[in-house]
Amino acid sequence: MQNYETMYILRPDLGEEQVELAIAKYQNILRENGGDGIEIQHRGKRRLAYEIKKQRDGIYIQMNYKAKGSAIAVVERAMRLSDEVIRYLTIKPEAATEDNTAKEPAEVEA
Repeated sequence: MQNYETMYILRPDLGEEQVELAIAKYQNILRENGGDGIEIQHRGKRRLAYEIKKQRDGIYIQMNYKAKGSAIAVVERAMRLSDEVIRYLTIKPEAATEDNTAKEPAEVEA
């Protein structure tokens, strides 16, 4: 299982109860497909940089979890078919290692 991070944007006209139901729905889909260690961060309502599906604002939700690649496809399909989600993105975050963070810039000789 790999670590994944999914950020999705919900329509701004959804009520608090509808937002909680949407979060629970995607969390349950992940669990049913073998997702583990699911962390939810409710980022709140924010202004979008540009209009998406005739919306200027959106409710941002971030999920961090461990899952198999097949679980990602199921969650993203559910988001794609949903009217409440206006945009989503799943990434596999890079693990910060000492090798990556401790690199010094190469010296340039004149």
